[in-house]
Amino acid sequence: MAAASVPDSHDPIVRALQEYTTCDVADALVKLEVYHGGFLPGITLWSPRRQDGPTKIVGPAYTVQYAPAHDGRPKWPSHYIDSVPPGAVVFVTCSPPTSNALYGGLMSTRAKASGAVGSVIDGRFRDVQEQRDLDYPVFARDVGTTPPGPLFKVVAVNEPVTVDNDGQDVVIHPGDYLVGDANGVVVLPKGLAERALPLMAKQVEADAKMAAEIRKGMTFTEASKRFRS
Repeated sequence: MAAASVPDSHDPIVRALQEYTTCDVADALVKLEVYHGGFLPGITLWSPRRQDGPTKIVGPAYTVQYAPAHDGRPKWPSHYIDSVPPGAVVFVTCSPPTSNALYGGLMSTRAKASGAVGSVIDGRFRDVQEQRDLDYPVFARDVGTTPPGPLFKVVAVNEPVTVDNDGQDVVIHPGDYLVGDANGVVVLPKGLAERALPLMAKQVEADAKMAAEIRKGMTFTEASKRFRS
């Protein structure tokens, strides 16, 4: 099964990020004093394969917020999936969390037809085999069977959402860059991207040199001093 790659993009940041892993992004963010590294804990790759293969997604976030049906905010007047822009990563969350599945196969069918590069579900999703048959990338916390309605409704689209990382709030703004691979999913704030990319390049180069010398017998400590200091 082929990797689900990012289509050609006019955004040079998206093109550049395709060269790096989620770990590279997190390392750069830590250097910029974003100490959670943009990591969204508990969210892993389920489709096209479960934590396997070369699947990677990179794109600007298109955010969707679910809330309980009794929430005072009005229900979003149309279906969010019909407004997904090409090249986007769909990010769906619910507050408070629920065991209901927030996302299903028809959503991926529409997202893929719209040119989305993948979906990240801060919760459960369903129709696993349908997602895989689409060869469409889905990252999520877990799987489920029960749809969100009538207990939950979409209350906001393309507004900031928050994911907890061990007590640290990771805020995802619309347009921030979401990167997902077998390591998990990270968010790179749009305003930090141009500062983070050179740090990624420097670290990847240093790590490649370290790996080469370690294979020849150099200790990690010595290699680290030589190439990372």
